Amino acid sequence: MHWIVLIASGVLEAVWAAALSRAEGFTRLAPSVVFLVALTASMGGLAYAMRGLPLATAYTVWVGTGAVLTTVYALATGQEALSAVRLLLLAGIVGCVVGLKVTSP
Repeated sequence: MHWIVLIASGVLEAVWAAALSRAEGFTRLAPSVVFLVALTASMGGLAYAMRGLPLATAYTVWVGTGAVLTTVYALATGQEALSAVRLLLLAGIVGCVVGLKVTSP
């Protein structure tokens, strides 16, 4: 259960990052509210996951999941350009997250 909550929290990290980008310095209400709700839920989920997973593993998986999904969102919305090198590096992050899951006690 800790792993499921951790991955969901990583997804919420991408949600709050995207919402923060759209909030325009907290001048737009809806993205600001999404940011606050997603941030709170993401941090709460990370805290729960850390009760059953080692600190370094939980934090790295949380950050890696959020980073990859935030980048995928930016690519999908045209905010960033896709390149072979970028794709390779994102695959490396995903591989490391999977490796941490496989080797986790």
